[in-house]
Amino acid sequence: MNETTVCVVGNVATQPVYRESPSGPTARFRLAVTARYLDREKNVWTDGHTNFFTVWARRSLATNVAASVAVGDPLVVQGRLKVRTEQRDGQGWLSADLDAAAIGHDLSRGTSAFRRSSRPEAQSGVTAQPEPNWETEPASRTPEETHPREGAEQPQPEPAGVT
Repeated sequence: MNETTVCVVGNVATQPVYRESPSGPTARFRLAVTARYLDREKNVWTDGHTNFFTVWARRSLATNVAASVAVGDPLVVQGRLKVRTEQRDGQGWLSADLDAAAIGHDLSRGTSAFRRSSRPEAQSGVTAQPEPNWETEPASRTPEETHPREGAEQPQPEPAGVT
């Protein structure tokens, strides 16, 4: 399937609108994306044209957008681009929508505190997994010493007194 997947960085221009529907929750908001360029004659950064995208989020992404996104927030949005044309009152309208797969705050412009959303255990039927040990091994040990491959021959110590 040929789809146009894009990643855009911009600022939230409208308050997200959250709705519950029979097919699941949805949220939408407008994202302003402004190009900037260096004006070499004046030696200053100048704002270029601003593009506005309507961002659509569905299911759990919609719920998290409603709880986390506000007007003015800098965001990174990745998703499918859909350009629509339509006729309204005899005039042609063109709009660009993003069907979002992932949305996050742009951490190059600020900080954010992540909280994992809770999922009801009854729906998923999955028991909680313990957190893995992410600590690294000491540098003196090789990966083979730390995690020997299954079926691999283990090195044997040399007998004492053999040279």
